[in-house]
Amino acid sequence: MTEVDSAPNFGAELKDGFKPVHSWVSNGIAWLDEIQQFYRERSTIEKEYSAKLSALAKKYFEKKAKKSSSLSVGDTPMVTPGSLESASMTTWSVQLNTLESRAAEHDRFSAQLLSNLAEPLKTLGARYEELRKHHAEYAAKLEKERDSSYAELKKTKGRYDSVCQEVENRRKKIDSSFDHGKTKAQNLYQQQQSDMRNVKNTYLININVTNKQKERYYHEYVPDLLDSLQDLSETRVSQLNSIWLQAAQIETSTLARSTDYLNHLSSEIPRNKPVLDSMMFVRHNASNWQDPPDFTFEPSPVWLDDGAMAVDQISKTFLRNILTKSKGQLGELRRDVDAKHREVAAAKRVRQNIRDGKDKRDEVEVVRAIFYIQESLHEVERKKVTAELEVSTITTAVGDLSIGAQNHNFKSQTFKIPTNCDLCGERIWGLSAKGFDCRDCGFTCHSKCEMKVPPDCPGEQSKDEKKKLKAERQAAANAGTSGANGASADTVSEMPRMSRTDTANSMNTLSSGYAASANRSVSGTTRSPEESGPDRGGTIKSVMSKPSVLGKKNRIVAPPPTQYVSDSSANGNGHASNGDLPRAGEQRGRMLYPYQQNGEGEISVEDGREVVIVEPDDGSGWTRVRSGSSEGLVPAAYLSVLPSTPTSTAASTYPATFNGRPNSAYSASTVSLAGSLSSSTGGKKKGPAVAPKRGGKKLKYVEAMYEYAARSEAEHSMLEGERFVLIKGDEGDGWAEVEKGGLVKSVPANYLQDVA
Repeated sequence: MTEVDSAPNFGAELKDGFKPVHSWVSNGIAWLDEIQQFYRERSTIEKEYSAKLSALAKKYFEKKAKKSSSLSVGDTPMVTPGSLESASMTTWSVQLNTLESRAAEHDRFSAQLLSNLAEPLKTLGARYEELRKHHAEYAAKLEKERDSSYAELKKTKGRYDSVCQEVENRRKKIDSSFDHGKTKAQNLYQQQQSDMRNVKNTYLININVTNKQKERYYHEYVPDLLDSLQDLSETRVSQLNSIWLQAAQIETSTLARSTDYLNHLSSEIPRNKPVLDSMMFVRHNASNWQDPPDFTFEPSPVWLDDGAMAVDQISKTFLRNILTKSKGQLGELRRDVDAKHREVAAAKRVRQNIRDGKDKRDEVEVVRAIFYIQESLHEVERKKVTAELEVSTITTAVGDLSIGAQNHNFKSQTFKIPTNCDLCGERIWGLSAKGFDCRDCGFTCHSKCEMKVPPDCPGEQSKDEKKKLKAERQAAANAGTSGANGASADTVSEMPRMSRTDTANSMNTLSSGYAASANRSVSGTTRSPEESGPDRGGTIKSVMSKPSVLGKKNRIVAPPPTQYVSDSSANGNGHASNGDLPRAGEQRGRMLYPYQQNGEGEISVEDGREVVIVEPDDGSGWTRVRSGSSEGLVPAAYLSVLPSTPTSTAASTYPATFNGRPNSAYSASTVSLAGSLSSSTGGKKKGPAVAPKRGGKKLKYVEAMYEYAARSEAEHSMLEGERFVLIKGDEGDGWAEVEKGGLVKSVPANYLQDVA
């Protein structure tokens, strides 16, 4: 056999050749099973001495003739090998020739064949097969990551096309809207252009990232995987040589008459260098391979544009946030990559020492360690390349925007109370509506708004300062929302404009004649232009989301505090009788349901009657009230406590339109379902179950925070503010059991709050 001039490298010479290399390595590992089967069969046949040994040698000569080509150059070689055989096959031929020369065996040698050769080969084959499967799985993972990058780029392209189409639709709506709605349409058009530029920038960044990941895939990840497979194959050959040497030594010690043949076999096996098989396989499977072409920017067929990044102020804020996040990750990622590279180099030195006989560790485990370290190295490198390309792409287009930025210390969370986004002013609420808040200054925003928030954090603030900043930000957000609904043409003209390339066939704008949708009310009905004019009171209506019930999302209008609702009780003129005026230290209340006395000490009071609370509920479920000249007990669940402010004053100060309601620090809603507590569906109201009299077992009451309509016979319907007797709380399924009208049924647990 000739000496090896230079060792081949699968990763450098075969490029995207995982499938043929994997098939070749798989054949070699499967071949180990044949060899161990050979020794097992030989162990049985050895007892029959030379006749059986000759038949066995002939049998495996035939097998070798069939397998010689696939084991030497693979299943589908690019160049026909002819009569050539690999170094391993040649050595195997010597092994079989030696076997033919032997005529006698001993029972002891038969046992040694099983314990010293067959079983180690079986274990070795299983270990190699496991490691080969890991390679195959990782190759599939790499290919999936590559395809995922391609698919993500395609998806981003689709989002870009979609948002371009929406820009065009907004442009058309400007032409089709009337003068009073044209300003709003222009604002929406400008806002949609801003979103389109952000999507476009994301698309451009993804193109660069995908191209770089593609380059890494074909020039680093796959070549490293092929090198690892080469190491696995060469290690298998090296281990196989050790098995064969051990077999030769056993035969030498057992059969003295075969000493000459076995010595010849022992001298042939070391010449089977692992790299020889690899070299032969490379020479017969190398092909001309070229890199796939790079991806480039493709303009939308609807919104024709060039490949330059948008650099208006809003886009710069978006890019600045991406740049800051990516730059913050680069240092740690680079350190991780350098550490992984050092680990790979150290492991490869250990493997070389094992081959040189300087280290006695298990080479299979070292190859396994190299493979796992390279796998983790590729994962970190993918993240580093993404961050580097994001930084370079942005800085090339607009410079280093992160200089002087004061980033918010955002923390992701789910808001359990109604909270408004400080950027867009919309509601952040619900079990599935996640957002961010700044640990330092309290800035809150949607998850979708995080990358649009300007980096102007004032630093760590006190609780009072956070409240002040919250109020200012909400005022600014509300002002921005108002501008979007009715800003002047001068304001619109100041917003950045997106230029579009004119085409030969310009698109015709169709006028709808009358845009009825411009005058749609909140409830979905169509109003006349007169009804929708500015003299309608100017009330801003907003909607508050309820918590989800078993995946269903409903929306209701949030109720105002009761001091803002005008009184229409008892006497029919909105005022209580003189006999119901509270004394010092007493509160007023209103009956939610009619109550007929059922025992001594109780009084009868009609629905909606205002009363004076003489003795509040002490936990027994009963309250002593005064109605006119009568005084007695009524169920606490039948009674609603009114605020201390006189109702007539509240009604005159805050009329039914609630224009004077102050803004909340957490909610911009200014409208409620007025009178929802006292509204009737036409039938006589029936109150909840009455608690036992004083001295009995105390009952726990809960109150409905939201309206809920029952969906089955096992559920109660609820009105907002309605009280119930709690029978069983939430046990983990999201439902609670309450008593209403003598019936115990289920209601959503997150719709309830405890009554103090």
